[in-house]
Amino acid sequence: MAGFDDLGDGVRKLFLVGVGAVATGAEKSTEIVNKLVEKGELTVAQGKAVNEELKHTIKNAAGDTSEAVLRAKLKAMTPEERAAWVKSAQKIADDLDAEPVEVEVEDADDAEKDKPAE
Repeated sequence: MAGFDDLGDGVRKLFLVGVGAVATGAEKSTEIVNKLVEKGELTVAQGKAVNEELKHTIKNAAGDTSEAVLRAKLKAMTPEERAAWVKSAQKIADDLDAEPVEVEVEDADDAEKDKPAE
């Protein structure tokens, strides 16, 4: 009979080992998930910073390039051609300034319809 008691105790221990393994696995899984989320958030933040820096660099490069191209174009012109070009550019700027600015205004009734129900 003593052998059966040892067998029952062994099965009980085996069961507890299984439960302990599952609990440990769950704890470790939670730790791993939390670490991965942290790394993901950090990577996204770094990516946003790099993206903003890249946009800034491109914007500066584009502005510098546009000015260099304009200078080269104007340099190749005679003084009379430059004066005509400046006059043409000023007319375009004046036309753009004279265009009416359209502002879309939402109707009060439409605004009420778009509000989420409380």
